[in-house]
Amino acid sequence: MKRIPIYLAALAAAFLCGCSAVRHCKSPELNLPETLSPDQTDSTTVADVAWWRFYGDAALCDLIERTLAANKDMLAAAARVERMRQLYRIDKASRLPVFSASVYANRETNDYYEKPFSNDPEMGAKASVSWELDLWGNLRWAKRRGGAEYLASVEDWRAMRMTLVAEVATAYFELMALDNELAIVRRTLETRREDVHQAKLRFEGGLTAETVYQQAQVEYATTAARIPDLERRIRMMENSISLLAGGYPGGEVRRSGLALNITMPDSLPVGLPSGLLQRRPDVRSSEQQLRAAMAEAGMAYADRFPRLTFTLTGGVENSELTGFFRSPFSYVAGAIAAPVFGFGRRQAKYRAALAAYDEARLAYEKKVLEVFKETDDAIVTYRNVRRTAELNVTLRDAASKYVKLANIQYRGGNINYIDVLDAQRRYLDAQIGLSNAVRDEHLALVQLYKALGGGWTMPDGGRK
Repeated sequence: MKRIPIYLAALAAAFLCGCSAVRHCKSPELNLPETLSPDQTDSTTVADVAWWRFYGDAALCDLIERTLAANKDMLAAAARVERMRQLYRIDKASRLPVFSASVYANRETNDYYEKPFSNDPEMGAKASVSWELDLWGNLRWAKRRGGAEYLASVEDWRAMRMTLVAEVATAYFELMALDNELAIVRRTLETRREDVHQAKLRFEGGLTAETVYQQAQVEYATTAARIPDLERRIRMMENSISLLAGGYPGGEVRRSGLALNITMPDSLPVGLPSGLLQRRPDVRSSEQQLRAAMAEAGMAYADRFPRLTFTLTGGVENSELTGFFRSPFSYVAGAIAAPVFGFGRRQAKYRAALAAYDEARLAYEKKVLEVFKETDDAIVTYRNVRRTAELNVTLRDAASKYVKLANIQYRGGNINYIDVLDAQRRYLDAQIGLSNAVRDEHLALVQLYKALGGGWTMPDGGRK
């Protein structure tokens, strides 16, 4: 009967150990739905469009670029990626031999009581190499853990890009909606000023009662009181955008106007569930964290078995310079360190690692559920705000006609002035409502794009 070479037996044991290490690690249970949207079954998705083409607005794209380049959280995420990359290099290098060298000289003298004086000089130059034989996969699992943690940091960095693009776009559209509202209120204030002037002339001419004049003044003051609050909100939104872009408050935020006559599509391609998980960097980060937890369980399992280390040291050593290079020195050692009795510490460590894996697995499953909820919410929201915007256009047009008719009837003496004011209020609210509805369309589009995983890609050449 032939004897199996010891190194083959060691490799077989290491393989079996690697399989046994994670046999208790349960795979995630996802049970993905068949589609993201009932009316779409293909893989086409709007998230595949680069963000600078998706938004198109030059001012917004410039603002996003500045934010991605200077945002403090973005820079910190990039620094973390570099840190994890260097730590991964350490984990990979741990599987390789360690080489070291030293040159030394020392002189020891002894003059003990009633002993002859002794002089013991020593000089040497040595090089050594040590290597741990990875029998049970401890170092391999460590490398896998380091690689997963590094990739998770990269995905976190990408997820932050995706989030920042959405945050900047959201703040930008909210700012333009506030600009629109302020412009509407100022135009309305000019109309109110003219109404006050006309009401005063009619009152002084004895054509109307003082009540009408006071009503006009109240309406003017009510409209004017809106302006300071809108100016405050605009300044605060500009400061928020400056903070995102890594700047101090007070900086100018260039923007274009929020057009109210743009018709957006009723629906957009959203792709398939499997593609969603591949595009979302936060999901991929959670998956890499799950891989790291599995590797941690493998390390804890392998830590229960002996470790075998070899050391080889060679060089020259002598007590004098004469013949120094003709005095070779060598030292070979092998050591095996094995846990003997640790009161269950290593077993408990392994079980804790398995529990940590289960925790990461459940966190991954929850992340997938959250992503699908976010996506479905974004799809439903976009469809409904489209309908709301169409209804607000109808409301704005009807309110405009209502104001014209009310003015005609008031001049003809058919209705009271309070009816005219009611028509003007409704028209003002309808204009602001339409502006906000268009804003909500843009915000819903931003959230849908983000939910589908758009906004984090960046080619090497930058924005074209």
